[in-house]
Amino acid sequence: MFTKSDAVNYLDAKRTEIEDISHKIWEYAELSLKEHKSAALYVEALKKEGFQVETNLSNIETAFLGKAGSGRPYIGILGEFDALSGLSQKGCVPYKEALVRGAAGHGCGHNMLGAASFGAAVALKKYLEETGKQGTVIFYGCPGEEGGSSKTFMARDGVWKDLDCALTWHPGDANEVETGTCNSTIQTLYKFTGQSAHAAGDPEDGRSALDAVELLNVGVQFLREHVKTDARIHYAITNAGGISPNVVQDSADVLYMVRSCQVRDVIALQERVDKIAAGAAMMTETNVEKIVVDGSANTVPNHVLEKLFYDNMVDIPVPEYTDEEWELAKKIKSTYKNDYVPAIGAQEDPEIEAFVREKTNNMELALNNFVNPLYTGNHFMAGSTDVGDVSWLTPTAQINTVCYPSCAPGHSWQIVSSGISGIGDKGMLFAAKVMCATAIDIFEKPEILDEAKKEFEKRTKDGYLCPIPDGVPPYIIEE
Repeated sequence: MFTKSDAVNYLDAKRTEIEDISHKIWEYAELSLKEHKSAALYVEALKKEGFQVETNLSNIETAFLGKAGSGRPYIGILGEFDALSGLSQKGCVPYKEALVRGAAGHGCGHNMLGAASFGAAVALKKYLEETGKQGTVIFYGCPGEEGGSSKTFMARDGVWKDLDCALTWHPGDANEVETGTCNSTIQTLYKFTGQSAHAAGDPEDGRSALDAVELLNVGVQFLREHVKTDARIHYAITNAGGISPNVVQDSADVLYMVRSCQVRDVIALQERVDKIAAGAAMMTETNVEKIVVDGSANTVPNHVLEKLFYDNMVDIPVPEYTDEEWELAKKIKSTYKNDYVPAIGAQEDPEIEAFVREKTNNMELALNNFVNPLYTGNHFMAGSTDVGDVSWLTPTAQINTVCYPSCAPGHSWQIVSSGISGIGDKGMLFAAKVMCATAIDIFEKPEILDEAKKEFEKRTKDGYLCPIPDGVPPYIIEE
């Protein structure tokens, strides 16, 4: 009889394949919705493993799925694989040095994220085949988490409604179960166009698009006094109109990201920013084009699935590290300050904070080689993720595993460097095993899924509100 333990051990046999995928995608380092090499690699690997593959999900070229098994339950395993701009970094070194100057890098560890999810799906396919159990595993290739929100477009198209539940994970500096919620977000590009003119000879004929961008930014600065405490408004000028100060700039673009916890609040806040943009165009006699780039909803926790994740996380041995891996982690850790306790719930629960401080020798430990306590309170993360949109349409849970040194800053060269190290590889395999074991429990114990669905229905009784309007297509931001 092929058991849960057999499936978990099967991942050790697939380790080289999983690591190869992770390392290749780390090398590709493709930006959001441009992950053509990465997507092709996964599609080829899924077909080789015997999955039924569908591509171009929700009209996104790099979105795909691989399906195996038959009948209910349908369990989705989420995978991501996009990189971040300007974070190119050599691997396995404790100092900052670009691999390719100005190029992208996996500063959020998505090379590992997708590879571990792929591994879990492969092991689950093996389990279903060996046991003959009814059930379907679907690996979803979800591009553009860092700027594209493919999961939100899929949510708008109803993709996630067919699932009985979804499982995912994220590389981190702690072995723990995620819970709580986060900010919803909308990302918008404002493109201003005006009239070029000689800034000294005939300035009266010029209509500055750059002035409009600056007036928008000033207006938003005053708006920040009048938003909710969980709200955030970020921006980046992506086109300043040129480098000649004696020419009135006839084009300028600014990219805005608006956040607030509830989708209805972020939509309302976005409307206020839109009004300021329209006002800036009016004041400068320029035109403004608004392009909705992406958006995502806040996450909906599911304590039933989280408890199941936790039980498997404590049952499966955490990774052990070599002396060389400990030394690398210590050197990387010396390049930044420790400014937080690495545990979900540490800010809310003094017992969790005390537990982690003791385990880490008051934050001195370079690698957190233990499992954090399960937290079931109200946790809030100021960042955003399109996993939230999945969680509004099906019971969803996620974990973090140690893939880089303790307290490493997010979206950093330190994470890129760790992404193809033994540290990252071991954390990735651990995540695959925990996801695989958790999914098998769901296949074998239907009552767990029944309870998870009851909790889901209670938490989502008000219904899903998509932050991306109908008819808006996916948008690729050009560097």
